[in-house]
Amino acid sequence: MTATNKGDFFIEANSVYNVTDKEYENVELLINTAKAFARNTYQCVYIIDYFRKDFLYVSENLALLCGEPAEKIKEFGYDLYIKHVPEKEQQMLLEINKAGFHLANTIPPEERVQYTISYDFHFINGKKKRLINHNLTPLLMTRDGRIWLALCTVSLSARNTPGHIVMKKADESWFYEYSLETHKWTKKEAEVLTEVERDILRLSSQGYTMNDIADQLCKSIDTIKTYKKRLFAKLEVKSITEALSYATNYKLL
Repeated sequence: MTATNKGDFFIEANSVYNVTDKEYENVELLINTAKAFARNTYQCVYIIDYFRKDFLYVSENLALLCGEPAEKIKEFGYDLYIKHVPEKEQQMLLEINKAGFHLANTIPPEERVQYTISYDFHFINGKKKRLINHNLTPLLMTRDGRIWLALCTVSLSARNTPGHIVMKKADESWFYEYSLETHKWTKKEAEVLTEVERDILRLSSQGYTMNDIADQLCKSIDTIKTYKKRLFAKLEVKSITEALSYATNYKLL
């Protein structure tokens, strides 16, 4: 297997040219906005700069995930993935990076900021190996429609395996799903949940037991179990945690 280098993540599809110092003067507001967002979420947050090919900002809580100070992570930039992601999955990230930007470049420039790509991979911190969910969305575009800055959020994944690569447009019911087997994107319609299914997920996220949910919805425990079984089959998940993660990622609630 070929060793991964930082430069492998930067290809023609995500190359950015001619960003001026004057344009960087306006970036501080975006960094402060990202800091405010990081203070109000459990997710780790960082900003990728595709012109300088590094990280522009890293939230402090990312340090807890990888065991490195935030300032050090910022210095690492894309070397962070080489240091903390299993080698096999580094190759997966390279493929996602290439496929994601190739798809993004087929989308009209004015619409690209409305898309988010999501995928799961393992992150290593010493002897600990955690599966994380990573979301990336354009934050600032260049005048010629290329992604200059991207906002990334990281949280623990509810899945059991890496992959699950999806690109979704805000406020749309459809999404693109990428297969690591066929190496192709497929456009799909998101599942539609019934009101009872959404209630079960919402109440479960609040810590209600099955009996509590049955009481809240004025239904028998057997009826709730049936709804839950159908919900798991519909979303192709095995636990309520996975179902909540899926519903959150696909904005079904």
